[in-house]
Amino acid sequence: MAAVLVIEDDSSINSLLCSILEKSGCTADHASNGLEGLDKALAGDYDIILMDLMLPLKTGEELLKELRRAKNTPVIVISAKSEVYNRIELFRIGADDYITKPFDIDEVMLRIQALLRRTGAKVPSVVSYKAMELDTDSKRVYISGNELTCTATEYAILELMLKNPGIIFSKRRLYESVSGDTYLSDDNTMNVHISNLRKKIAKVTEEEYIETVYGMGYRLAK
Repeated sequence: MAAVLVIEDDSSINSLLCSILEKSGCTADHASNGLEGLDKALAGDYDIILMDLMLPLKTGEELLKELRRAKNTPVIVISAKSEVYNRIELFRIGADDYITKPFDIDEVMLRIQALLRRTGAKVPSVVSYKAMELDTDSKRVYISGNELTCTATEYAILELMLKNPGIIFSKRRLYESVSGDTYLSDDNTMNVHISNLRKKIAKVTEEEYIETVYGMGYRLAK
């Protein structure tokens, strides 16, 4: 299980990243300013650090320079600064990757997984939500230990939703993300898949997992 430190002063972004990481099977620690972030980075044994640049008390650049004097923990910078010279300078002082805000959460997770693979850390394979566990290695889904027999499309829908809790997926976005094909406005395929998934889930639990947001699409039920 990979250990990740999130250093970000925006509490909503910090909470979002930590929540996604934990649901993806990582352990997530957090810091809200540069001093706290440096203290935790130096004292802890993290597999990767996600770090903003515009931090109070100590900037991201200062933090990175001091960290590199003591440790080689992989660092991904997530910042609103998009100028090329900023990215080049950060790579020079020790950043391993750079993502520009506003970011796509799928891209962040893919960058984390790629960096973990390069450094030899274990990439998490289990994504969980409530009592549901999805094993991305075996492509199996369980609820309270009971396995759901899913089609490839049903599994893909659940994986997309569990990796993006809180996101509302329109039928178009679901269809195109899962199939890779262009969505046609009269296509009812996703409705059928969602209906079948709900029936399978209902056989093992009364807990609702997929919620319809009328006029918008579907999301994980709270």
